[in-house]
Amino acid sequence: MSILIFIIVLAILVLVHEFGHFIVAKKSGVRVDEFGIGFPPKLLTLFKWKGTNFTLNLIPFGGFVRIFGENPTDEPTSPEEEKSHFTHKPKKVQALILSAGVLMNLLFAWLLISVGFIYGLPSPQSPDMPDNVTDVHLVVTSVLPDSPAFESGLKIGDTIESVSLGEDLVEEINPDTVSEFISQQDEPISFIVERGEEVLELSINPKEGVVEGKKAIGISMSMIGTLKLPIHMAFWEGTKTTATLLWAIFTGLISLIGQMIVGQADLSQVAGPVGIVGLVGDASQLGFIYLLQFTAFISLNLVVINLIPFPALDGGRLLFLLIEVVKGSEINPKVANTLNAIGFLLLLLFLLLITISDLSKIF
Repeated sequence: MSILIFIIVLAILVLVHEFGHFIVAKKSGVRVDEFGIGFPPKLLTLFKWKGTNFTLNLIPFGGFVRIFGENPTDEPTSPEEEKSHFTHKPKKVQALILSAGVLMNLLFAWLLISVGFIYGLPSPQSPDMPDNVTDVHLVVTSVLPDSPAFESGLKIGDTIESVSLGEDLVEEINPDTVSEFISQQDEPISFIVERGEEVLELSINPKEGVVEGKKAIGISMSMIGTLKLPIHMAFWEGTKTTATLLWAIFTGLISLIGQMIVGQADLSQVAGPVGIVGLVGDASQLGFIYLLQFTAFISLNLVVINLIPFPALDGGRLLFLLIEVVKGSEINPKVANTLNAIGFLLLLLFLLLITISDLSKIF
């Protein structure tokens, strides 16, 4: 089920991205030859609309658009084709078409987050909106790898309902009281947690060295409730949350790239397709609203990743466009194709390494 949900989420996000390229290209007078649902080989043509073939393809991981002239080898053969050729449009129009995919992913994430606030999103207690956050519980917000909590199966998003050791029970459940109780114990502690509709009992033994200066099980906790807002406030809060997440993803990626350059990157902290399948499964278990927000988070990751100025990504194509503006002439099509092919192979290699890292966590 997790794999099916992952395929559906990925397909939606890629189609949203490609629809951005499609609609802006059409509005700009650029010919779009094909809008593919899934990746080739082609199964059938569903219909044709305003010169664009909408096709259904065999590999169900998203989709693509084939824009006339985006491939440097596409050459117009008539004055009419010149008018609808991608590279015959002004550079600012080309840049807008290339940027439209990430703009759609950004808009889609903002919409999901904003709608989430209308129906009620998990949110920490806030002094700014104390009356809007209801049904507050202690929730696990992070789990350290290879920690006692991780080994016991405790997961991010779990709600801690009870903490006890024999007859010794934590009376008031909050981060301070639970952390203090854990630090004083030498034996396995009983945790009653809610995970979606499941209620689980986990036995976790605190250890020295997990965090500095005291015994711990390797988790962070926060008092989380449900934040439900009226429509006008929901979209404003959605804007702020989207901006905060986007900045966090950007700075995290810059940090990772910096660590890779100096050879200190920890790929175990990066999730590939296998890892994301597990995360999607976890989010879906917690409820539909969690899955929607996780989808928004992946969409924002696609925004940042696609803007990296690397061949085969939208950011790489935008970089080529900038180079053409600076040098006053187009890049040799063979050079552009070769660089994009190399970039694509390097991305596949990186994806393979991440997948191997994901699998090593399982086996």
